[in-house]
Amino acid sequence: MSETTHRLFRHMAWANQRVYEAVQKLPDEALGAYIVNPEWTAGQILQHIVGGADWYVHCLTQAPWRDIYVPKSMKDLDLLKEQLSEFDAKIATQADLPDIYLTLKEGEKSWQNLRSTILAEAIYHAAEHRTQLIDALESKGYTPIALDDLDLWKFEKYEKEMKTS
Repeated sequence: MSETTHRLFRHMAWANQRVYEAVQKLPDEALGAYIVNPEWTAGQILQHIVGGADWYVHCLTQAPWRDIYVPKSMKDLDLLKEQLSEFDAKIATQADLPDIYLTLKEGEKSWQNLRSTILAEAIYHAAEHRTQLIDALESKGYTPIALDDLDLWKFEKYEKEMKTS
């Protein structure tokens, strides 16, 4: 895996953890925040990010899916953060494997995608829903973290600081 690819997966995992830690500082009521569709609350989005990562692990390894719960309180984010960290690490290990077509199955449907497509989608999916989450929270007056604090510029600064500390 190239250093660029390593950095992209490290960034995804770092940004995911930063968002969950920032959201966890909000009151429990923030989990009910949504933009337009009340079925996509902050709690549902937090669950969906973890569930999506679990699904990508399944697609890449055929490991069985887990039931991921929708958090009812900020304390519930402890387990979600742990699960997300585990899934992000498993996804990253797949980048060292050959870029072959993998067969994906969902119910009666099956199709094939390149490993690289699944890996890229995992990164994109996490970023897309982190943005949706922050927007839902901000629309209800909660400001847990600025999206600019999650960009690759900030991540590079973080990595430099970690090397010097």
